[in-house]
Amino acid sequence: MLIKGNKKIINAWAMYDWANSAYSLTITSAVFPIYFTAVTTHNGSGDVQFLGHTFNADSLQTYAISIAFLVIAALNPLLSSIADYSGNKKKFMYFFSTLGAISCASLFFFRGTDTIVIGVMGSVFAAIGYAGSIVFYNAFLPEIAEPADQDKVSAKGFAMGYIGSSLLLIFNLFMIQCPQFFFDVTGKMQELINATPSLDHVAALKAAKDFYSGPASRISFLTVGIWWFVFAQYTFNHLPNNVFNLKPAGRYIFHGYLELKKVWNELKHTSRLKRFLLSFFFYNMGAQTVMYVATLFGNSELKLKTSVLIAIILIIQFVAIAGAYLFSSLSKRFGNIRALGISIFIWILVAIGAYFDDKRFGVNEEHIFIALAAIVGLVMGGIQSLSRSTYSKLLPETIDHASYFSFYDVCDKMGTVLGTFAFGFINEETGSMRNSILVLACFFLIGIVLLLRVDNLKPEALKGETS
Repeated sequence: MLIKGNKKIINAWAMYDWANSAYSLTITSAVFPIYFTAVTTHNGSGDVQFLGHTFNADSLQTYAISIAFLVIAALNPLLSSIADYSGNKKKFMYFFSTLGAISCASLFFFRGTDTIVIGVMGSVFAAIGYAGSIVFYNAFLPEIAEPADQDKVSAKGFAMGYIGSSLLLIFNLFMIQCPQFFFDVTGKMQELINATPSLDHVAALKAAKDFYSGPASRISFLTVGIWWFVFAQYTFNHLPNNVFNLKPAGRYIFHGYLELKKVWNELKHTSRLKRFLLSFFFYNMGAQTVMYVATLFGNSELKLKTSVLIAIILIIQFVAIAGAYLFSSLSKRFGNIRALGISIFIWILVAIGAYFDDKRFGVNEEHIFIALAAIVGLVMGGIQSLSRSTYSKLLPETIDHASYFSFYDVCDKMGTVLGTFAFGFINEETGSMRNSILVLACFFLIGIVLLLRVDNLKPEALKGETS
């Protein structure tokens, strides 16, 4: 039986956040969204052909995320129950982690509309790998840390992720902006353009303006895959497998289904856990959608320079480190539920601030967006870290942690599916992302109203309460 509180194991667990967060930052937020738009925009048109249909390029990105998370939401509950039954959480986590890393690296071969299938499918499988590994990763939290330490340990994981992903992003940005220090990208690229002027790179270079959308950006996707795979090995070398020394026998799928059914029946009788999951579904829908579309909003709606967008993303990352620890401290003082309520209320104010057309009030939109981004960073770190540890504290005494966290993950992924789809659909139908922002504000409002129905979880609260 694993002894909780082992520092080496906790550090190894947190290192996985360091490894996989490079995907979250470079692929979902900073480089890939801008690169995707740049290499699929021609003569001012943002429409792209994919599988015989015409899509708005920005909306196609959100649809890809929705599809990936829909797949994970469908598969993960059963996979998690099989992992609990067999005691093989780490093996499942390793599979999805490796899938995600390889998929990120495959984006190196995405060059424009002629390779759009690689771009879309690579991003889909990268998202599946990321999301699929997270549920098993989160399930280790109640097994390696005591309830009183889980807020701090969860915050440590997210802080490690923000730091590691920021370091890799800074390196990649330096490579993109100053390729001459790494290789003669510009010269080789120009030769390629002159030789075959019909290549999509011609339009890409014009559309990207101050953002270089050539090989340096593609190499950054390759570095993410390598970073993710290499640093994850430290986690897998030190995390225990089969913590409870289970000795399964028989048909794994059948017993996995029975395990899932058992956990579902237990969950139905844990009222506070159900209320929290319902609230989490809505407020997390808003938060996750913001994370995936913030760059698109700044790029397509506000027409901000790429250099400004990248600076904003880095601001969010470093402020989020402080946010994770700040809200961990607030939970000790006010309890987890009230601390979460504070963060959601701030999210509502941010959504309202992002909606209004600030030009009407004589305010510089760029300055407002930067200010809002700093606030987003603060509450993003807090809401992600505290949601995970709060759910962990609310779990009853059990060995089926992966199965329980699969329901948390379903709420997370289905919320992301609906949120990103709604954002893309409303943008495509109305032609304005500002209308989509209003919907996000509604998600946060519903979330905080539902959270008020959950009794506050005191710092010293015991696990397994069902009130």
